Amino acid sequence: MKKLILAATLALSCVLPAAPGFAADVELALSSWLPPRHPIVVNAIKPWAEEIEKVTEGRVSVRILGKPLGTPPAHFDMARDGVADITYGLHSFSQDDRFGGSKIGQFSFIGDDAAAASEAFWTVYTEDLGATEEHAGTKLLGLFVHGPGLIHNNMRRIETPGDFAGMKIRVPGGYIADLTRALGADALFMSSPEVYEKLSRGVIDGVAFTYEALTAFKLTDYVKYSMTVPGGVYNTTWFLVANEAKWAQIAPQDQAAIEAISGLAFARRVGAAWNDADKAAIGKIEAAGIALHPASEPVLAAIRAHAAALEQAWAEALGEDRDGEAALARLRGMTGVAR
Repeated sequence: MKKLILAATLALSCVLPAAPGFAADVELALSSWLPPRHPIVVNAIKPWAEEIEKVTEGRVSVRILGKPLGTPPAHFDMARDGVADITYGLHSFSQDDRFGGSKIGQFSFIGDDAAAASEAFWTVYTEDLGATEEHAGTKLLGLFVHGPGLIHNNMRRIETPGDFAGMKIRVPGGYIADLTRALGADALFMSSPEVYEKLSRGVIDGVAFTYEALTAFKLTDYVKYSMTVPGGVYNTTWFLVANEAKWAQIAPQDQAAIEAISGLAFARRVGAAWNDADKAAIGKIEAAGIALHPASEPVLAAIRAHAAALEQAWAEALGEDRDGEAALARLRGMTGVAR
């Protein structure tokens, strides 16, 4: 009987495919380019990395590198090409059109709550606009946005659309670059860590940033006016991705455990961290004597007009297989923003 069982086992081993091999323990190197004490690093990225080790019972760990392995705009390609195992960054930093669907989260009037907006962005981009395909070559783990974007400057309080004329404004690329130019300012692309030097030296007059970024990058001494818009003048969209080959080394049950704390769950986590950071930053901005002021009706009208034209052009560029207008309406419906 034992011989029959052994023979049957050997026969099955000849016809069944071998089980894929997974590493017993996997360490993932995460390249982080934000300042180490940035609230998103401290309150979202690090806790998520620590939770990965917990939910996989130590089989998967994440090591956040002390220094980034490349410039901020290079981080998506770094994950795709295996330079780093995990990276995060802005879609607009790529300065190309590979992430066309992501622009849905960059428009004006997206929302004042970063958690709700991030959840909506993950949901609509993945379900309606092909986020997985646009991040081909990586494992997509997260999509999110920051809090409402403002225009900060050290020249004048913006009361009319004409007040933008002659201003040199730093932008992160994407939609806000187009909007800034449409409003009459000079839009200068640069990544976040570059802004301090350029603003302090007078190379630029202002910056498109959140409340939080103004304090995180130590800019309060170089700004006098900060203009707000309900739902944000603009937003930026972010990715969190892993190298596909490294991801494939992780056992399926551990992949599932990581996915459970990523995606929508990570959008909530990072959004909440951004909300808290913005609230803390507002007090520091006011203490620095910076004039926080809402956009005037003429400025709001100009932003609405230019935004509508840019949204329509984006929707048309997506092609017939993706309904950008419906997706944008769905996103704003989820965040509760009325145009």
